Amino acid sequence: MTDTSFPYVNRDVSWMFFNHRILQEAMRDDVPPLERLSFLGIYSNNLDEFFRVRMATLSRVASLPGKHMLNERNRARRLFSEISEMDTSLTHEYSTAIKAVEKVLESNNIRILDERHLSDEQQHFVRCLFRSKISGFVSPVWLGKLTEFARESDDRIYLAVELSGPSKKTDYAIIELPVATCGRFIPIPSEDGSEAVMYLDDIIRLTLPMVFPGMGYTNFRAYSFKFTKDAEMEIDNDLHVGPLEKIAKAVKSRKKGATLRVLYDSEMPEQLLSLLMRKLKLDKLDTVKPSGRYHNHKDFMSFPSQGRDDLKYPGWKPLVKPELKQPESLLQLVSEHDRFIHVPYHTFDYVVRLLQEAAVSKNVKGVKMTLYRVARNSKIIEALISAARNGKKVTAVVELLARFDESSNIHWAKKMQDAGVNVVFGVEGLKVHSKLVLINMKSGRDIAVVGTGNFHEGNAKVYTDYFLMTANPAITKDVAAVFNFIKRPYQPARYRHLLVSPNHMRDQFKNLIDDEIANARKGKKAFIHIKINHITDEEMVARLYEASKAGVEVKISIRGNCSLVTGVKDVSANIEASGIIDRYLEHSRLFHFHADGEDKVFLGSADWMPRNLDNRVEVITPVLDPDIKADVINTIRYALLDNTHARVVDGSGTLRMQETDAGRPFRSQEELYLRYKDQIVKH
Repeated sequence: MTDTSFPYVNRDVSWMFFNHRILQEAMRDDVPPLERLSFLGIYSNNLDEFFRVRMATLSRVASLPGKHMLNERNRARRLFSEISEMDTSLTHEYSTAIKAVEKVLESNNIRILDERHLSDEQQHFVRCLFRSKISGFVSPVWLGKLTEFARESDDRIYLAVELSGPSKKTDYAIIELPVATCGRFIPIPSEDGSEAVMYLDDIIRLTLPMVFPGMGYTNFRAYSFKFTKDAEMEIDNDLHVGPLEKIAKAVKSRKKGATLRVLYDSEMPEQLLSLLMRKLKLDKLDTVKPSGRYHNHKDFMSFPSQGRDDLKYPGWKPLVKPELKQPESLLQLVSEHDRFIHVPYHTFDYVVRLLQEAAVSKNVKGVKMTLYRVARNSKIIEALISAARNGKKVTAVVELLARFDESSNIHWAKKMQDAGVNVVFGVEGLKVHSKLVLINMKSGRDIAVVGTGNFHEGNAKVYTDYFLMTANPAITKDVAAVFNFIKRPYQPARYRHLLVSPNHMRDQFKNLIDDEIANARKGKKAFIHIKINHITDEEMVARLYEASKAGVEVKISIRGNCSLVTGVKDVSANIEASGIIDRYLEHSRLFHFHADGEDKVFLGSADWMPRNLDNRVEVITPVLDPDIKADVINTIRYALLDNTHARVVDGSGTLRMQETDAGRPFRSQEELYLRYKDQIVKH
């Protein structure tokens, strides 16, 4: 929240711009309706996490005591207010988008019905369904007996129920919807040939007399609400407590975080609303917003498709690379030549297969790997366990502080420990965010994998990421040095080729930019082309402005936070940035510096944020193989040519599409898939 002497967009404001781009994608008529629903779900889920993390931080800063914190408090309060206003202005747009998508679904014979519009037969079906499959998971709590919501989870949806009868006495109860066990959207029979779906909320509204049987109530009204808590964890500093126990205890403390935001049905009676607010213990900075009948629209991401694939994007099956086909040994293939996959265009199975082969190969003596997020049923973990059981020396560096994945990582860490894997919990004070594998061979050269994203089978189906597999000693020796640094972080670490934070990555990127500046000032061709998730680091922003002023062409494809203000005369006139929102989530971090014709190309795990450059263990590798280098350059080029799903990112929050010289509509993700598919045909 510092003030800069140059144009700079606050990271949280720029994040709101990013989420708005997702909302706009949900409003496009040319996007299939079920995909539009998914984008609405992503928007809602993103906003919840944003409030739990970023707005929570602002709230804490705004409440800091002491005169010396006055400026920080005031900045935080101004920013909190600005973002709250942006959120309010987008609420109407979001509601409009939901109605528009529901209308399109209805025109395609998919109807979302509520309890007020059911036939007698449908009501009978719903009551039977409730009795047989739902009732056992519905556990009301009398509002008067609930002392506070400190122990209640904030990723759920609740009904506040008003009950009354002939005695005219009114009682209130709270019901947590059992979405995890029953689903949010329930298909029901239709009488007109359409596909009918109900919110779980409305099924419970209809069956409230069955929830409170024989109690004399004759009138039932239910109003939905949700709340968002501060997701910060309280980590015990007791030296006698191990890291697993510390984080497990801290995850539990998250449930007790202060409430930050409440969304409620605007039809809720004032008396009931007042009772809820007292239980939620709000303060003056918290957001309380009347809304519609339904909340937690993140559940749109799992809306039942009813077999209507015609209302989704056409399937793109992950491609199999012929040169990596079985039964050839993948370890042998990588030892002969650098290999890569670009998911989800290529199947992630190659990374799994490499580890599975390492687990049984008699020529492998050990495997080291960093794990930040892993899938629920992780084949990666199973391969590491298999390697340990086969007598390999296996080390897994597990990041216990991967936000919202802490419990999952604790589970896997314990399972690996039980199987004999040496589990390391990273470096104190530094998150290990790098994506690395090192396979130690008994004979021949060691093999390394350097990725731009997590070793996560689920993410690999929707996140665009590169995984470079190499036996080049220039890379593998440096990867080994990174693992040594993680093991002994207070000893000097030197890397000949990798860019590693928190060691020297910042300076190395600055040097690469400065080389382009020097070439531009000599009248030489100079450019910086980047594909990245976030740029918020003030020093890097200032450096890019210097490059622009020197005449360096700076083009950026950026997914999320962007603090740059582009196109400003005498500051950033030579900088262009755009953000792609499409069927896949753009996630790879790729860098191309002209370097006086040398074309220095890099890929890896780091964005240009202070946390990545200073407070995490991150790895960026040079791409040395000519063919892989050409592919990375082409991926960046395609992103910069996109004029159908890339919106201008200039610091103003504009939603206009990028205009390029592609000469035709150019959708980069589709073009990449077709290019890779064509390469397979020609192989």
